[in-house]
Amino acid sequence: MIRLEELSKSYAGGGRRRPILDRVSAVFPTGASVALLGRNGAGKSTLLRMIAGTARPDSGRIVADGTISWSVGFAGSFHPDLTGAQNVRFVARIYGVDTDALVAYVADFAQLGDSYHLPFGSYSSGMRSRLAMGCSMGIDFDIYLVDEVTSVGDAEFRETSQRVFAERMQRASSVVVSHSMPLVRRLCNMGAVLDRGRLLVFDRIEDAIACHEYLMGTPDNVGD
Repeated sequence: MIRLEELSKSYAGGGRRRPILDRVSAVFPTGASVALLGRNGAGKSTLLRMIAGTARPDSGRIVADGTISWSVGFAGSFHPDLTGAQNVRFVARIYGVDTDALVAYVADFAQLGDSYHLPFGSYSSGMRSRLAMGCSMGIDFDIYLVDEVTSVGDAEFRETSQRVFAERMQRASSVVVSHSMPLVRRLCNMGAVLDRGRLLVFDRIEDAIACHEYLMGTPDNVGD
């Protein structure tokens, strides 16, 4: 369960402050997979970072009753001078999981071959995505945060990532930011729409999608 209590956040720009969240209160129930929808710049990623604890609200608070992942597939915290395997070991120690087990899981998931033992800074963007996604999926969290990550990589890797993530959702909650309505329909069972500082929560994913597309002025059959 995630509970937002009178949450406010704004940014300064153009001589004024632009509200991202304006005294928002909402509950994402335990076991729910919530699609977080909204136009570009609405503040979806900012809200996700606040839930993860890497960004602070201006006021209000966020309460959760389980362990929360970093944004799934995020590679920005990996050290470029450490190898892929060494980075995974470091993450395992931070989160208190079996280091050898996580290193083995990521090796199988990411399929990097000998590159697994080369410096992360030498990786291509695709290799970084593989390592980051494998690391995310190798740790069991109660709540997973997702920011478009299952759409990266080649078709085979996307399919594997989405399949594994769907399996995780059988026993965990999630908050998913995505512009892909087919993906949202596949992964989520309820939704929330962020619009001009307000957060509208819907128990049915189709109602959330309909609200989002109405606000965007986009019919259901036009793109993702």
